[in-house]
Amino acid sequence: MTTKRPGLIKYAGVEQTVIGDDIQVGQKAPDFLIQKNDWSLSKAFKETKRKVRIIASVPSLDTPVCDRETRRFNEEAVKLGKNIVVMVVSMDLPVAQKRWCGAAGVDQVMTASDVYKADFGKKYGTLMEEVRVLRRAVFVVDKKRIVRYTAYMAANGDEPNYEEVLAAAKAALGK
Repeated sequence: MTTKRPGLIKYAGVEQTVIGDDIQVGQKAPDFLIQKNDWSLSKAFKETKRKVRIIASVPSLDTPVCDRETRRFNEEAVKLGKNIVVMVVSMDLPVAQKRWCGAAGVDQVMTASDVYKADFGKKYGTLMEEVRVLRRAVFVVDKKRIVRYTAYMAANGDEPNYEEVLAAAKAALGK
């Protein structure tokens, strides 16, 4: 049975029920179904096997904070090398993600849609039930799918601590 946690976070000033439990450091990261920008469905860890993953959960790429966060991770991805992949997951339709990436010049980050089944949102404790968007969070998962870092933002307008996330990803390369 899926856990429902009412009142955990607000969206547009309204309390939301979050579906799923928070992911914990040290646990095996659950695989999840994503919809890629070409509309195909895939398992996320199949798409990123043998890589360290930074997975950012955002409400929508078309909002100012999500825009800033995704652009920042895109800039950092160039410096991280090919053994670390950055994936940004939202409930945006794949066509909207593709359009946004093209307009923003974002080409180093893999955007993934959770709109099909909200599989990621439920498994990672980020799905806000009432508005059916994801709450802001970030995870670092090593090559063996062990979670090395988690951060759930207290408010959707808060950005992650980029330095902590990047340091955790670099440290996960050595594990």
